[in-house]
Amino acid sequence: MTVLHETPLAAPSGTPSGGPPGADTAPCWTPVCAYTDLLPERGVCALVGRHQIALFRTFDGELFAIGNHDPFSGAQVLSRGIVGTRGGSPVVISPMHRQAFSLATGACLDDPAVAVPTYPVRLADGAVEVSAP
Repeated sequence: MTVLHETPLAAPSGTPSGGPPGADTAPCWTPVCAYTDLLPERGVCALVGRHQIALFRTFDGELFAIGNHDPFSGAQVLSRGIVGTRGGSPVVISPMHRQAFSLATGACLDDPAVAVPTYPVRLADGAVEVSAP
Protein backbone atom coordinates (compact mmCIF):
# COMPACT_ATOMS: atom_id res chain seq x y z
CA MET A 1 0.00 0.00 0.00
CA THR A 2 1.29 3.46 -0.86
CA VAL A 3 -0.16 6.38 1.05
CA LEU A 4 0.00 9.78 -0.58
CA HIS A 5 -0.79 12.87 1.43
CA GLU A 6 0.08 16.45 0.65
CA THR A 7 0.61 18.86 3.52
CA PRO A 8 -0.65 22.42 3.32
CA LEU A 9 1.93 25.02 2.35
CA ALA A 10 3.68 26.83 5.20
CA ALA A 11 2.72 30.40 6.04
CA PRO A 12 4.63 33.05 4.04
CA SER A 13 7.05 33.89 6.84
CA GLY A 14 8.30 30.31 6.91
CA THR A 15 6.68 29.37 10.22
CA PRO A 16 3.45 27.37 10.60
CA SER A 17 1.73 30.18 12.53
CA GLY A 18 2.73 32.97 10.16
CA GLY A 19 4.72 34.73 12.91
CA PRO A 20 8.38 35.70 12.86
CA PRO A 21 10.92 32.94 12.25
CA GLY A 22 11.57 30.94 15.42
CA ALA A 23 8.30 32.04 17.04
CA ASP A 24 6.57 28.68 16.56
CA THR A 25 8.78 25.62 16.93
CA ALA A 26 6.00 23.09 17.54
CA PRO A 27 6.10 20.22 15.06
CA CYS A 28 3.45 20.11 12.35
CA TRP A 29 1.82 16.66 12.39
CA THR A 30 0.33 15.21 9.21
CA PRO A 31 -2.03 12.22 9.41
CA VAL A 32 -1.02 9.68 6.77
CA CYS A 33 -3.01 6.50 7.41
CA ALA A 34 -4.92 4.50 10.00
CA TYR A 35 -2.78 2.47 12.40
CA THR A 36 -4.64 -0.67 11.32
CA ASP A 37 -3.59 -0.03 7.69
CA LEU A 38 0.03 -0.72 8.66
CA LEU A 39 0.72 -4.43 8.68
CA PRO A 40 3.39 -5.53 11.16
CA GLU A 41 6.87 -5.84 9.65
CA ARG A 42 5.70 -4.38 6.30
CA GLY A 43 6.55 -0.91 5.06
CA VAL A 44 4.45 1.70 3.27
CA CYS A 45 5.45 4.93 1.60
CA ALA A 46 3.81 8.28 2.36
CA LEU A 47 4.37 11.58 0.63
CA VAL A 48 4.44 14.28 3.32
CA GLY A 49 5.06 17.65 1.74
CA ARG A 50 8.01 16.98 -0.58
CA HIS A 51 9.35 14.07 1.46
CA GLN A 52 8.87 10.40 0.61
CA ILE A 53 8.72 8.70 3.99
CA ALA A 54 8.88 4.96 4.68
CA LEU A 55 6.59 3.98 7.57
CA PHE A 56 6.93 0.77 9.55
CA ARG A 57 5.03 -0.95 12.37
CA THR A 58 6.87 -3.69 14.24
CA PHE A 59 5.26 -6.81 15.69
CA ASP A 60 5.28 -5.17 19.13
CA GLY A 61 3.33 -2.18 17.70
CA GLU A 62 6.14 0.38 17.63
CA LEU A 63 6.07 2.92 14.79
CA PHE A 64 9.06 4.19 12.78
CA ALA A 65 9.42 6.71 9.96
CA ILE A 66 12.58 7.07 7.86
CA GLY A 67 13.42 8.53 4.47
CA ASN A 68 12.37 6.26 1.62
CA HIS A 69 15.44 7.13 -0.51
CA ASP A 70 18.09 4.41 -0.66
CA PRO A 71 21.40 6.34 -0.77
CA PHE A 72 23.23 3.44 -2.40
CA SER A 73 20.92 2.84 -5.36
CA GLY A 74 19.32 6.29 -5.59
CA ALA A 75 15.86 4.71 -5.72
CA GLN A 76 12.88 5.44 -3.46
CA VAL A 77 12.55 1.85 -2.21
CA LEU A 78 13.24 1.51 1.52
CA SER A 79 9.51 1.10 2.26
CA ARG A 80 9.71 -2.13 0.25
CA GLY A 81 12.64 -3.52 2.21
CA ILE A 82 12.77 -6.51 4.52
CA VAL A 83 12.06 -5.62 8.15
CA GLY A 84 13.87 -7.49 10.91
CA THR A 85 16.30 -6.99 13.75
CA ARG A 86 20.05 -6.79 14.04
CA GLY A 87 21.59 -6.85 17.48
CA GLY A 88 18.11 -6.57 18.98
CA SER A 89 17.31 -3.30 17.17
CA PRO A 90 14.73 -2.97 14.37
CA VAL A 91 16.15 -2.55 10.87
CA VAL A 92 15.05 -2.47 7.28
CA ILE A 93 17.16 -4.14 4.61
CA SER A 94 17.21 -2.29 1.29
CA PRO A 95 15.70 -4.38 -1.50
CA MET A 96 18.33 -3.10 -3.94
CA HIS A 97 21.80 -3.74 -2.51
CA ARG A 98 20.87 -5.25 0.87
CA GLN A 99 22.30 -2.62 3.23
CA ALA A 100 20.68 -2.57 6.68
CA PHE A 101 19.32 0.72 8.07
CA SER A 102 18.35 1.24 11.70
CA LEU A 103 14.68 2.18 11.98
CA ALA A 104 15.45 4.06 15.20
CA THR A 105 18.40 6.17 14.04
CA GLY A 106 18.52 5.90 10.23
CA ALA A 107 22.17 4.84 10.39
CA CYS A 108 23.41 2.32 7.85
CA LEU A 109 24.74 -0.62 9.83
CA ASP A 110 26.91 -1.73 6.91
CA ASP A 111 28.52 1.67 6.25
CA PRO A 112 28.67 4.00 9.30
CA ALA A 113 29.33 7.02 7.06
CA VAL A 114 25.84 6.74 5.53
CA ALA A 115 22.42 7.40 7.08
CA VAL A 116 18.87 8.16 6.01
CA PRO A 117 16.71 10.78 7.76
CA THR A 118 14.33 9.79 10.52
CA TYR A 119 11.06 11.56 11.22
CA PRO A 120 8.95 11.89 14.36
CA VAL A 121 5.94 9.58 14.16
CA ARG A 122 3.03 9.14 16.58
CA LEU A 123 -0.35 7.51 16.99
CA ALA A 124 -3.23 9.94 17.55
CA ASP A 125 -6.84 8.74 17.73
CA GLY A 126 -6.06 5.66 15.64
CA ALA A 127 -4.21 7.64 12.94
CA VAL A 128 -0.49 7.49 12.23
CA GLU A 129 0.91 11.00 12.06
CA VAL A 130 4.32 12.11 10.81
CA SER A 131 6.16 15.37 11.32
CA ALA A 132 8.39 16.39 8.41
CA PRO A 133 10.05 19.75 7.69
